[in-house]
Amino acid sequence: MAQREADRTYDELLVLLIGEGDRRAGERLAARWYPRLMRTARRLIGDADAAEEIVQDTWFAIVRGLPRLKDPSRFPAWAFSILRRTCVDVIRSNTRDRAQKAHAAVTQATCTEARGETMTALDQAFAGLSPEHRLAAILYFGEGLRLAEIANATDVPLGTAKSRIFYARRQLKAALEGDLP
Repeated sequence: MAQREADRTYDELLVLLIGEGDRRAGERLAARWYPRLMRTARRLIGDADAAEEIVQDTWFAIVRGLPRLKDPSRFPAWAFSILRRTCVDVIRSNTRDRAQKAHAAVTQATCTEARGETMTALDQAFAGLSPEHRLAAILYFGEGLRLAEIANATDVPLGTAKSRIFYARRQLKAALEGDLP
């Protein structure tokens, strides 16, 4: 918990330094956030190549919009909200193709024994969630965002974010315990 707070503070400092024109701070922020954005995009889209393009587009939008970010503590929620919108745009533009690729990625992940049964079960459990619950769960469990940040990132009220985490947790638990097909 203390490490996450230190990471948040460091990110805030980097955002402030970028605002003052520090190029190295921008490189450090990109190095810290690019993997997180990639991990989340891959889980949302299910296609590594598409996720790479989405994250590049997202990062360009972040760089362009960073001067307008007034509160550096909002950076995590703001960055993930840009990623979410970019993912939604890509999904809307080519829904049928994305669904086929996501299915192929899940099938391939299921067949890959190198990842281990636990990761396969976890991937399948996440795949069984609705898109809204999956995003909330990824941001909460995978990225460590707070509920208020998830609400901001997904553009929903705080109560809705709480509800999505609650139901996602319940569904994941049931799926991992074998109570769901």
